Amino acid sequence: MSIDQEVEVLRNIPLFANIDPAKLKLMAFASERLTFAPHESLFSQGDPGDSAYIVLKGSADVSVQTHDGPLVVAEVGKNDIVGEIAILCDVPRTATVTASEELVALRITKDLFFRMVADFPDMAVQIMRVLAQRLEHTTAQLREAREDHYSPCAPH
Repeated sequence: MSIDQEVEVLRNIPLFANIDPAKLKLMAFASERLTFAPHESLFSQGDPGDSAYIVLKGSADVSVQTHDGPLVVAEVGKNDIVGEIAILCDVPRTATVTASEELVALRITKDLFFRMVADFPDMAVQIMRVLAQRLEHTTAQLREAREDHYSPCAPH
C-alpha cells in the first residue's frame, strides 16, 4: 500500500476526516506499517501504552483477562483505531488485541499522536466521541451481565 493509499484510508476514519491531507501524509510517513499473522498479538493487557494502531486491513479481537480466562469484548477492523486509551490516560494496556486474520496496521507513537491532537482540536473531540461510545457499549454489557446474573431464573 502506498503512502497516498494510506492517506486515503486515514481520511475515511472519522478521527482524521477533517485533517489536511498533507498532515495525514506526514503522519502516514512517520508511522510504522506492521503486518500481524492470525493469532499474533498487537499488544497485551498490562503492557505499557506506547502507541496506537490504525487497522488498514484485516480484523482483531479485543479481550480482557477474567478469572475464567480471556473474554472477547470487541472486534476491530479496517479504519478502526485501537490502543489509544493507554496513551491518552498514561496507563497500562486495558486489553489484549489479537489478530483474528492477517492484519495490517499503522503504528502511531505516543509523541506523534499527541502532536496530532495538539495541532487538530477536532481530532480531540472525535477521540472523546469514540471513547464515549465505547464506554456506553461497555456499560450496556455490564448492565446486561448484571441482569443475567441477578434474574430470577439464573442459578444463584
